[in-house]
Amino acid sequence: MTETTATPPNDPAGPWAIPVRRPLPGDDKPKGTTSFPRKVWNLLVAIKDGLALIFLLLFFVALFGLFAGRPNPSLPVSEGALLLQLDGVVTEQPAEIDPLAALSGGNDLKEIRVRDVVHALETAATDNRITSVVLDLDRFLGGGQVSLAEIGDAIDKVRAQKKPVLAFATAYTTDSYQVAAHASEIWADPIGGVGIAGPGGSRLYYKGLMDKLGVTANIYRVGTFKSAVEPYLRSDQSPEAKQADMAYAGALWENWLADVKKARPKAKIDPFIADTAGAVRAAGNDLSKASLDAALIDTLGSRMAFNSRVAEISGAFDDSQPWNYNAIPLDNWVAANPPAEPGSAIAVVPVIGEIVDGEAPNGVAGGTTIAQHILDAAADDSIKAIVLRVDSPGGSVLASEEIRQALLAAKAKKLPVVVSMANVAASGGYWIATPADRIFAEPDTITGSIGVFGILPSFEQTLAKAGITTDGIKTTPLSGQPDILGGVNDEFNQLAQASVEDIYARFTGLVAKSRKQPLAKVQEIAEGRVWAGGTARQIGLVDQFGGLPDAIAAAAKLAKVDGDFHARYFENEPSEFSKMLASWTGAEQEPEAALPRGWFGIAAMNRQMIERRVIQDLSLLTEAGSVQASCLDCRAYLPAVPRPGKAEAKGFFATLALLMR
Repeated sequence: MTETTATPPNDPAGPWAIPVRRPLPGDDKPKGTTSFPRKVWNLLVAIKDGLALIFLLLFFVALFGLFAGRPNPSLPVSEGALLLQLDGVVTEQPAEIDPLAALSGGNDLKEIRVRDVVHALETAATDNRITSVVLDLDRFLGGGQVSLAEIGDAIDKVRAQKKPVLAFATAYTTDSYQVAAHASEIWADPIGGVGIAGPGGSRLYYKGLMDKLGVTANIYRVGTFKSAVEPYLRSDQSPEAKQADMAYAGALWENWLADVKKARPKAKIDPFIADTAGAVRAAGNDLSKASLDAALIDTLGSRMAFNSRVAEISGAFDDSQPWNYNAIPLDNWVAANPPAEPGSAIAVVPVIGEIVDGEAPNGVAGGTTIAQHILDAAADDSIKAIVLRVDSPGGSVLASEEIRQALLAAKAKKLPVVVSMANVAASGGYWIATPADRIFAEPDTITGSIGVFGILPSFEQTLAKAGITTDGIKTTPLSGQPDILGGVNDEFNQLAQASVEDIYARFTGLVAKSRKQPLAKVQEIAEGRVWAGGTARQIGLVDQFGGLPDAIAAAAKLAKVDGDFHARYFENEPSEFSKMLASWTGAEQEPEAALPRGWFGIAAMNRQMIERRVIQDLSLLTEAGSVQASCLDCRAYLPAVPRPGKAEAKGFFATLALLMR
């Protein structure tokens, strides 16, 4: 090989002369061989370039999805049928989408915000562009009874304007039929029908399993009816818990029947529910025909036949496809018709889901997050009053107290505070209601559960089964306590129980002071007992019946607002990325790719919801947390949606739990 030489000035090749490479170390190696370090380096470079290309591709795909998948409020809304395709559950506040779970296919349960559905129906009632409303309930998995009643009332407003409302499902359940009953036409697939179960059912008790594993649940509680911890103490439900559960479940059932009978008076609902099997036998083992005979539905037909019927009313999108009707999706209608904001602003702060310490995303009520929303509202000079919208079974006492203190700070600025209870406002959900000037609830609201508890597991028996023992020294009776390996001693048990009893005394004292009742009377209705809204009003736990609009109106009146007013929500707005993931993970899918339908499909989805409740049960035992003011039984009356994030617990029990890690 020759070395590279400079090109002479008069060289005819000039600057286009081809340079000659200088020889490098290793050039004497056989052609085609590469050193091992160079191979590794080339591999790393290739991986880096590949990852860069993948992330670049994902970025552009995400950007496209962001702009193409979101509803565009600037687009004109054509005339047609408002399509409420309720695939999943309705909630007060959809949880933030977990990106990792969504990308891995873990977010399979869509959540639809109740106020969006209600607002869409109320605006559609008087808008000439909406010629009918379609309730697609084929994959509807329900929601709280208060939420369903609110949707039903909004449907009644549409029908009051002489607009047809048509419902379709393969199989109607208790929840979906409560909504469908308000429609002017109820359709069912011939292979489906109506099956009404009503509230109730079984739950899991873990005492037998824990005994076999040798796990000891050290439980500290106050309240005869505080049944949240019974699954870890017993193998069955206590008589006191059954008594309380039957009382409020019976009240909810009576309200459900009253709602359905009022909406659909011609339905033979009582005999059908009393002997559904007999009705099916009389119809030749055909549930759909039995449902038709009982006037629970109006027409049996396929989805294509149903769509053709809608097209007769609202027009066909394509004349060559008479089953393809002019549909206006819920998201597009809501985007194109935002709520009006006349007059003064009334702050609405949602408290949705389990109350936890620290910050938390939507769908979970982080104490610090909610408190900051309240303080932000109080610091806004345009806010005239605050309405706390509660749909929570409770949770951390310290987080509940943090929210209560924020409300007291708002009241110190002379801002009226009104609480509006949705489906559930129990335990910690009631703790945060105590500063309110007025408390609104519905007859279907589940509230009360004034009691507290703490749980710390220990594993001395588990280790003993494996032949492992513990020993050590102590300088005080509390040295090494709580000892989850050797067992919790009496001194610690007394200290923990005293802590729980002290918090319970604070809880009942807050209720007595806020409700202006003698402490002895509050103690009688406390004890962790759960009450339906109707009974809660009779015993003084709530002031009056009414929904969120009633609470906002009352707050405006207390603030002496002269003229119009509107609600301004103080809550975390989902990120653009979360909205995009929501559209990718079920909201924008074709019907064939969405949730399963029919009886077996509903059973499959209910199984997943039960699995989530089991996880919630076990997490109560295993996760670090503070003393709890939580109603575990109340969770059965809320959708079992995944908890989107965790916050760090605080307090006495949390510190002990951290020591156990």
